Amino acid sequence: MAKIYVASSWRNAFQPEVVLRLRAEGHEVYDFRNPPHGRGGFKWAAIDPDWQNWSTGQYIGGLSHQIAEDGFRSDYDAMLWADTCVLVLPCGRSAHAEAGWMKGAGKKTIIYIPEAQEPELMYKLFDAVVDNMEDLLEMI
Repeated sequence: MAKIYVASSWRNAFQPEVVLRLRAEGHEVYDFRNPPHGRGGFKWAAIDPDWQNWSTGQYIGGLSHQIAEDGFRSDYDAMLWADTCVLVLPCGRSAHAEAGWMKGAGKKTIIYIPEAQEPELMYKLFDAVVDNMEDLLEMI
């Protein structure tokens, strides 16, 4: 069985279903929304409820906040632990950075597109691009 890092977005409605299905298939899965440390997943609002109005300087400072450090360490340790990454679309910059790092680290990386998205040529960098759960499971 695989050790899987699911990269996605808090706004992605498919992410919880993917985590549950992969676990049901017997895989070990890191869920950034519910990491094993039990303190919940990282959210900028935990640092500052007004984070969306930050200046660039405030954002740069926020990266050094202990909550951000702890959130990064949790996710990064899981990336080191995993042997496979599943990028579940739609998602944003962080998830794409995670998937790129995982592929660069030599880990199997699969893009899962459960609903139509704008085409992206550079997804050819990854091991597979799939649009259904059965193909995803087969590629793992």
